[in-house]
Amino acid sequence: MYLVRVVLIRVVFVWVLLVLQLEEGTCSPGFQVREYQVEYVGRFLKDQPLLQVVFDDCAGSKGVAFEVSNPDFLIDKDWNLIPRRDVTDSDTVIFVHGLSPHADDTAQVDIIGAPPTPTRTLRDLLVLEGNMAYRTKRSLLVPPMFVPENQRAPFPRSIGKVISSDMKEDHIFRLSGKGADQDPKGVFSINRLTGEVAVSRALDREALAFYHLQVSTTDMSGKLVEGPVDLDVHVIDQNDNRPIFREPHYSGEVLEGSPTGTTVMTMTAFDADDTSTDNAVLRYNILRQQPEKPSPNMFYIDPERGNIVTVISPSLLDRETLPTTQYELEIVAKDMAGSEVGLTGTATATITITDRNDHAPEFTHSVFQASVDEGSTGVVVNLTVDDRDDPATGAWRSVYSIINGDPNQSFEIHTNPDNNEGMLSVVKPLDYENTMFHTLLIKVENEDSLVPGVVYGPSSTATVYISVQDVNEGPVFFPDPLMVTKWENIPAGSFVAILNATDPDYLQVQSIRFSVLRDPAGWLSVNPVKGSVNTTGTLDRESPHVHNNRYSALFIASDNGDPPATGTGTLVITLEDENDNAPYVQPAVARVCEDAKEVNVAVIGARDRDIHPNADPFKIELGRQPGLDKTWRISRINNTHSQIALLHRLKEANYNVPLVLTDSGFPPLSNTTELKVQVCNCKKSRMQCSGADSHLLHARPCLPLLLPLLLLSALCEYYTSPTHRSSCVFSEYFRICPTVDRRQ
Repeated sequence: MYLVRVVLIRVVFVWVLLVLQLEEGTCSPGFQVREYQVEYVGRFLKDQPLLQVVFDDCAGSKGVAFEVSNPDFLIDKDWNLIPRRDVTDSDTVIFVHGLSPHADDTAQVDIIGAPPTPTRTLRDLLVLEGNMAYRTKRSLLVPPMFVPENQRAPFPRSIGKVISSDMKEDHIFRLSGKGADQDPKGVFSINRLTGEVAVSRALDREALAFYHLQVSTTDMSGKLVEGPVDLDVHVIDQNDNRPIFREPHYSGEVLEGSPTGTTVMTMTAFDADDTSTDNAVLRYNILRQQPEKPSPNMFYIDPERGNIVTVISPSLLDRETLPTTQYELEIVAKDMAGSEVGLTGTATATITITDRNDHAPEFTHSVFQASVDEGSTGVVVNLTVDDRDDPATGAWRSVYSIINGDPNQSFEIHTNPDNNEGMLSVVKPLDYENTMFHTLLIKVENEDSLVPGVVYGPSSTATVYISVQDVNEGPVFFPDPLMVTKWENIPAGSFVAILNATDPDYLQVQSIRFSVLRDPAGWLSVNPVKGSVNTTGTLDRESPHVHNNRYSALFIASDNGDPPATGTGTLVITLEDENDNAPYVQPAVARVCEDAKEVNVAVIGARDRDIHPNADPFKIELGRQPGLDKTWRISRINNTHSQIALLHRLKEANYNVPLVLTDSGFPPLSNTTELKVQVCNCKKSRMQCSGADSHLLHARPCLPLLLPLLLLSALCEYYTSPTHRSSCVFSEYFRICPTVDRRQ
């Protein structure tokens, strides 16, 4: 299918050229396309069209005959190039000669990807040209010409001759194109009278392998008589380029024990000469191997492909017994298919024998011993192993495991990456009184699996004996923490709890004494022998040392061992509340404008340091002074808040309103206190109040609010904020700004 696409594309291209030529009214007799390309895909099938040539003699193209330089191909009646047989060894270039009564021309077909085949010699090519019908019916005969590269002086040298059967005495030959009158100029010239073509200097095929020129004849005035006719000059290759390796040094690896014939690497060289000739056909060989042991021929290189393979037997390709793990080869590439006259190029190859895990690790000792103090952790012994494999590889790196003797998982073992040793550590403190000796069975393996046939033997396991040394351990409290519940305000000297501590060293006879380590409020004492805890002060639930109704103290238990050891334990006392705190008012100061007509001065609340049921609901009442109820009125809002109202206008001054606050404890506690009310002069939304207690009071602007929002504002203030704030309320009748005493 690919070839069909190539043919179709070229046919379309050619017909486009023909249409353009017809539109321009010009016609050049001969092949309309003189260079074709066909891709070689392994072989050409018999009678399968490869391409279609286009030939026009500008006179109807009747009676055109074609000749092909390769006898395996022909041009059929439809002008298709087809194989006469299945072709698997095609030339890289095929010439097609077309001849008619009005035209005589040659086209070239390049076979892309064809395997190199011996190129025809110059004599063969000349014979081929001689066999082509450059005769009759054509007045200007221009055969292809061939020039060997690197010719020596003298120059110019004749390379061929152009013949004109209609040459007149007043006619002359002209040569044009690249290499003649175009760059590179002056390479070729033609004798104006005889038509002999000459080359003026040595050519380099690697620089330019083909020249496409045109020959024509004119009269003395320059008027074109014949032509132009194409003249193709081919530069014949000489072996003037050495093979060159793309890299001076190559590196490869092969696994030890690999079978004979294992490919290690491939080394290829490049030759700039013509790849279709022996000048670029390379052969490879190993000149030298270092070192030469155990055999000077451990490796072989394919002479045509450059593949380096192993020759040595797998048993001898043993990394641990070879004198070195790296071998250096000197490789030579020679052109001319390796003949004696060929040119050479060299490169070196370093082959590394890589390791595989064919040796199991072995402990250097079958038994290891260590001792450890009870209660301690960390590394107790380093386990050493031998492994003949390559260090710093998975075939050498060791992995240790405890396979017996550690039911409580008190030990761990890790690999030291620097020396491959196993570091056995205690991760859970050991108890001398529980177990004095531990016997562990340790196994060592490699990160990589062993190769088939190699197993882990008895030397890959070892026994570790660990003796535990007795250490004087501190007493242990139980329970810790010790939790008790007591009422606050119990008398000094009251019993709280008994501390319980035991000594883990039960194999020794030791006594324990108790003492206080941390008692934040100084409320407790402990009997040093019995461990009984009593109060030395009043337990106060409201103390800053009590958090969430709990008071914590820390105690020490000390034994009389050598050296003495200590342990600590915590006592947590949960305090039950008593009604020992009377409620207080919040806020303690309120403000009102002197021109207020009626009304609610503030919403006040009661607070209590006690907790339920010794706190709310609170009762807030006016004091018992005569006539007080004529000026003030208190209304209950909820369990904690009430509203105080002014019954008539007062002059600008400071007033103390006596209040009585009572909680719900049993028995209840009451507190007689005063609410300070400042009657102020209010102008333009600002208050000017008496200077009394000015360090607690601050004038501030008040925002107008509707009277019905007073109660809602007070309730929102109380339930949505953990801190006491100031609220400022206005109505159409009065302006009130109760202010908080922030010291409370």
